[in-house]
Amino acid sequence: MTVVKVPHINNFINFTKVNKLFSILVSSLIMLQSFGVHYDDIIQLDELIEHAQFHSDQYGDNMIVFLSKHYGELKGDHQRDHQEEKKDHEKLPFNHSASHTCVADVFISTYKSDLNVIEFSDYKSANFYYQAPTSSLHTQGILQPPRIS
Repeated sequence: MTVVKVPHINNFINFTKVNKLFSILVSSLIMLQSFGVHYDDIIQLDELIEHAQFHSDQYGDNMIVFLSKHYGELKGDHQRDHQEEKKDHEKLPFNHSASHTCVADVFISTYKSDLNVIEFSDYKSANFYYQAPTSSLHTQGILQPPRIS
């Protein structure tokens, strides 16, 4: 028995795998950007790890204290007390300020024209006609409820 290899099938399978991988990557990128995570933040994660290690060695901070000093409630105090680390802090991820500006153009016209006044009429008429349903079935007794004999 001979096995016939069809190269077109293998190319199609590889194409569907690549297509799925591309779809997953693009979907992940869109999801991360909707959370406010940019691709450069992912690239700068090594800076975050290096700076966390520096804080661990220099100040004895654990990861929670480090995150609080750079992203939480201790951020203002840490920036004020440690100006020498300013260049390192600028390299950390997730420090961008998200400023989405919405610009609306408004045109105010000084041209005055006579505006047409729309008149509404109070004329109300019934636009339906109701006729009670009639059937000969209920007069013949077919649709009658059961009776007690």
